Amino acid sequence: MKTVTFGGNPVTLAGEQVKAGDNALEFTALDNSLKPVKMSDFKGKVKLISVFPSIDTSVCSVQNHKFNKTASEFGDKVAFLAISNDLPFALKRFCGAEGITNLITLSDHRDLEFGTNYGFLIKELRLLARGVVIIDKDDIIKYVEYVPEIAQEPNYDAAIKVLKELV
Repeated sequence: MKTVTFGGNPVTLAGEQVKAGDNALEFTALDNSLKPVKMSDFKGKVKLISVFPSIDTSVCSVQNHKFNKTASEFGDKVAFLAISNDLPFALKRFCGAEGITNLITLSDHRDLEFGTNYGFLIKELRLLARGVVIIDKDDIIKYVEYVPEIAQEPNYDAAIKVLKELV
């Protein structure tokens, strides 16, 4: 189990961390209308998964706005998924109020399948750690970032560089 910090305090990530070169693991999460969405629903597409603890925090807001803008630049070449353990209602409210229209927001709150399968679940808090996963068209993981301090933003430039290489 990997340890990251949350406000400077160590927390444990449950599950096994994934790495570039691994086969992407299936997961199901809920969309804003409570419908199950599977990772395999995006088969044949490049996928960027933006992972964050809670939509109602400033860093998570910045992360979602940044990837929403990036998604508009890539169009339909990349599926931009944003996942947290927030309730689908909170994700829908935030996206509506903030004009987030280019991300597919998903809630892992019910089964914690993404958090467990990809090693992002913070054991002590039942939240997801912050990070980014990029999966190619053949469902091979090409990039993973587990942000070491939850209050920090991911490395957008590194993620965007990988996306540009894949499309």
